[in-house]
Amino acid sequence: MFRKGFGLGSEIAPALTRDYHSALVEWFRNNGFSLTADDTTILLASELGFCYGVDRAVEYAYETRHKFPDRRIYITGEIIHNPHVNDKLREMEILFLSTPDNLEIDLDAVEAGDVVILPAFGARVEDLNALRERGAVLVDTTCGSVLNVWKNVQRNARDGFTSAIHGKVAHEETRATASWARGAEGQGHYLVVRDMGETEEVCRYIEEPGESAAFRTRFAHACSPGFDPDLHLGHLGVANQTTMLSSDSLAIARRLGQALTTRYGASEQARRFRSFDTICSATQERQDAVVDLLAMNLDLLVVIGGYNSSNTNHLAELSIDHGTPAFHIEDFTALNSDGSIRYKPVHNADEIIEPSWLPRGPARIGVTAGASTPNNHIGQVLAAILNLRRVALPVETSSICHAE
Repeated sequence: MFRKGFGLGSEIAPALTRDYHSALVEWFRNNGFSLTADDTTILLASELGFCYGVDRAVEYAYETRHKFPDRRIYITGEIIHNPHVNDKLREMEILFLSTPDNLEIDLDAVEAGDVVILPAFGARVEDLNALRERGAVLVDTTCGSVLNVWKNVQRNARDGFTSAIHGKVAHEETRATASWARGAEGQGHYLVVRDMGETEEVCRYIEEPGESAAFRTRFAHACSPGFDPDLHLGHLGVANQTTMLSSDSLAIARRLGQALTTRYGASEQARRFRSFDTICSATQERQDAVVDLLAMNLDLLVVIGGYNSSNTNHLAELSIDHGTPAFHIEDFTALNSDGSIRYKPVHNADEIIEPSWLPRGPARIGVTAGASTPNNHIGQVLAAILNLRRVALPVETSSICHAE
């Protein structure tokens, strides 16, 4: 297994620059993250786009193709939640083993000597073991923040604590974390809660146990095999999907701790409860940068990133919670020359078209992007907005695409 790349950074640098660099984003970074012209002000978040873990994962994928030009190369699922980046890997003839919904992995085609990339979200224990048994060469790009979560949930399993995981049960990272929460011998247990509503259901059972069969049915999709709420809710270790909202994770941890105190008394809490804030620093930095943007009297916020990107969706949620309109788009093609925008509203599954999203007069427009969004896509959106506002680009570049 290769976990540190192949030392081919200089060889692949031109391809990475070609595929992901933006001169316009660099201009904004060098000019205080803002541009004002006539009645238009564009404010770029000070932290946005590719984080270190994503940079590393994408770089390792490019290095892998360079290292093994004649081998079959697979990846277990989307390397990150950005459709354009994943399409780039397909163009490089990297084959995806995941089903279209990313919920299952088909390993039947993998043979000894084939190269398999493990994405930034990590891989389930059972998939990792199966690949090893097949004799695959593994390139592990799992984010270090995710690995830190796994250490905590494995410790929970060793110590007899159930891992209460704040996350989305169908998300690749949470599914991988749940598998590691089973422990080395498969003796550990986990329960995934998505939000405070589900947490309250769990807490009510802790405080006043009810029908265990009904509880198991309610959380059948989100708990470990053999989970028994009467046995496995008495000792909890809270962890989280690294891309969730930090404030939500902290609130969920506090509520679970309170429930155990109510049931067993304050003297028992230290013995029965532990919590690890495992939100990754890059996710937190991007959330903090959006909070800073929202304090600048924005008229609206444009959020760029894959619709299935958890951290990107949370950036849009922060804006809506603040009372500032948010428009979550995947790329510049969502901005139409007639002035309309195609975007996904917060908590909506589908896109809608808003015909008049830009103010007609003076406008202060914030722009941010999730940790899986490359700079060139951010630059393309900035260029398209400036074009719609009839503002000349501050830098000449052939890499910027304009809305048609």
